[in-house]
Amino acid sequence: MIGAVAGDAAREAFLSSPDAFSAQLETVLDAAHRLATVMLRDRSAAEDAVQEAALKAWRKHGQLRGGAEGFRGWFLSIVANECRMARRTRWWHVVRFADPPEQPAPVDQLAVTSSDLRDAVLRLDPGDRAALFCFFYLDLPMEEVARVLGVSASAARSRVYRAARRLKPELDPSEVEG
Repeated sequence: MIGAVAGDAAREAFLSSPDAFSAQLETVLDAAHRLATVMLRDRSAAEDAVQEAALKAWRKHGQLRGGAEGFRGWFLSIVANECRMARRTRWWHVVRFADPPEQPAPVDQLAVTSSDLRDAVLRLDPGDRAALFCFFYLDLPMEEVARVLGVSASAARSRVYRAARRLKPELDPSEVEG
């Protein structure tokens, strides 16, 4: 009973203090910017999405369950939703940049480099990129990946698995059927 009262008091202090909110936000901003950049592939749009997410989080931080402990997953899910909304807007589909023509390299010269991996990941759809980024780069547990993606834990596991499978043929020339 005493632990529950102390937990409630800590939660109330977190929810009522702008300083506590700011401190929690600062700890997750780098991960939020990286997630938004991975999903949107545009630094400026990513900054806008994170800024909008921070504003929404401040407005709704009273709805956060678990106080400071669940803040990271909760905020990253808001960022992911902002990125999804940004991609749905009309201007996102209208503005396109030309991709430079790619020259295929001979098979004997193929070696996977970090730029090859980055390019392969960027060719995935935003949902797959977000799943891989959250699980492998941010090292989030699958439950938090699910929360960020807005799906169940089993659906998040499937997304991570399928996204990784989609990468394999692009990185391993022996996987490509000729």
